Amino acid sequence: MPDPIDVQRLTAVLPPDHGWGAIVHLDEVGSTNTEATRRGILWSPVLAEHQNAGRGRLDRAWEDRPGAGLAMSVVVPHVTPPGWLPLVAGLAVRSALADEGVDAALKWPNDVLLPGDGDRKVCGILCQAVPSVGVVVGIGINVTQERGDLPVATATSLRLVGAETDRTVLAGAVLAHLRRWHTAISAGGLEAESVRRAYARACSTLGRRIVVHRPDGTREEVETTGMDPDGRLRVSGPHGSATVAAGDVQHIRLPGAPPH
Repeated sequence: MPDPIDVQRLTAVLPPDHGWGAIVHLDEVGSTNTEATRRGILWSPVLAEHQNAGRGRLDRAWEDRPGAGLAMSVVVPHVTPPGWLPLVAGLAVRSALADEGVDAALKWPNDVLLPGDGDRKVCGILCQAVPSVGVVVGIGINVTQERGDLPVATATSLRLVGAETDRTVLAGAVLAHLRRWHTAISAGGLEAESVRRAYARACSTLGRRIVVHRPDGTREEVETTGMDPDGRLRVSGPHGSATVAAGDVQHIRLPGAPPH
């Protein structure tokens, strides 16, 4: 197994006197989101070497071999509008990967794709409300997996694009960028507008045809025309213009390209 997360080094990056809570590092846990929610402490990161009951969006199961990825969760204050939190989390991961020299794009609302490996998915994000506290942001990044380790053909890892990543450094960068983007969107005004512009530049969903798989089971092929101030997709399709606030998005791709 790769070296475990170094809590001492991570604490140096996220010191308590800068408003960070205690760092919780576990060898194994069912779900970091569940553990962070149970603790309910703002800005107190929970990291695990192995999740055995992790969940993704739309309640998809997720499990990986110990130490192969970066699995962590942190409870953060609510933002307004709330639809921006998962988008901000995606920006944080993209910013941290840029620090590693890895180019990444965002698929609305918060999947992180690597153009260097056919726009395959390297990171998933799950945000869940924590009553009376805030929202837990769960982040899972594939780090050292080889192709045969990954569960689907549409997934990738940082190693597969040539990045040899220190998971402690990556964790610190993601959390620091998350706090930076969270502060900016919460400030409103020009700072929030800078976040919206940054997301629009990074989002490969905008300006292309997509299939929207809605929570009620319906699906529709539409063209994205932008985003509204609440972080919803503006789309145009057979039934006219609309906004999409929730659902799974599939990019329409060229023949022979991997689906995502």
